[in-house]
Amino acid sequence: MTIRVITPGLLTTVQDLGRFGFQKFGVLASGAMDTMALRMANLLAGNEEHAAAIEMTLLGPQLVFEQGTVVVLAGGSLSPAVDGAAIPLGRPVYLPAGSKLTFGKAISGCRSYLAVAGGIQVPDVMGSRSTYLRAGIGGLHGRALQAGDVLETGVAASGWNEHFKDRAKVEVLSWGASHELQPMYRDNPVLRAVSGPEYNCFTEESRQMFWEKPFRVTPQSDRMGYRLADVPLSLADPFEMVSAAVGIGTIQVPSEGNPIVLLADRQTAGGYPRITHIISVDLPLIAQVKPGGYVRFTEVSLEEAQELYIQQEHSIQQFKQGITGKLVRRN
Repeated sequence: MTIRVITPGLLTTVQDLGRFGFQKFGVLASGAMDTMALRMANLLAGNEEHAAAIEMTLLGPQLVFEQGTVVVLAGGSLSPAVDGAAIPLGRPVYLPAGSKLTFGKAISGCRSYLAVAGGIQVPDVMGSRSTYLRAGIGGLHGRALQAGDVLETGVAASGWNEHFKDRAKVEVLSWGASHELQPMYRDNPVLRAVSGPEYNCFTEESRQMFWEKPFRVTPQSDRMGYRLADVPLSLADPFEMVSAAVGIGTIQVPSEGNPIVLLADRQTAGGYPRITHIISVDLPLIAQVKPGGYVRFTEVSLEEAQELYIQQEHSIQQFKQGITGKLVRRN
């Protein structure tokens, strides 16, 4: 099955859950900014949750599906429509051959994910199909999608295409992801975080402001990191720091005092003090904040963060089992 790109949107790339095992060689993980949305979309499409899908940012593309297939959208809402008729997020949708998928205004969040039954088939580079733009690897030719591109998809493991064979109309299935499983995207979220290794190196006033004041997400933010402003932080005794490990959600503070939240295309090590880390379950929330939005932080313990992560993964496994049961009965 093939997908033809009519217009590419603002930033549309192929992403999966990331490229791991090579950070010690300086190869970044990349992958989806909102991994929860990608996982849910893939599971609902009958794919493995790590399959490659399409990540769209703020302004979506126009895509034509040259054969009939099942698609699922998840994450932020960019007002998706098929041949002019709105379609929902979080539910499987059958598109007949020739269907045109378009997007409009960003209603909630800023990133949407399109999973297609069978997954997007681009070359596997070091165990991942995710696009890392700065290095030009992964995805389709290592770059964002362009007008005229054609994407291939794999064979739908769930047998969707056989079930919908010869259907001539768009069909929205009656089941999908529950509201309880989907993150509550907000323009100005409160994000839970744990203290970082250099947390106590900051002044008492800076530590207090970090938990009490709102930070503005600046337009200079990208997939590598969100740059925050309006609440400058300072060290009690400035020092030169040896580069140390960082991860997704690490919040570093450069010398000018404006924090940077490291995200999907983060570097493998950093030389700025790490004041805190956003917990894993809240990373989708910051990934969906538009430039100009505000974020606040609230402190949790490492034990609380671990428990929340375990609960989330348990919910996903239950969701996965439920989807598998529905697909088996359908086939």
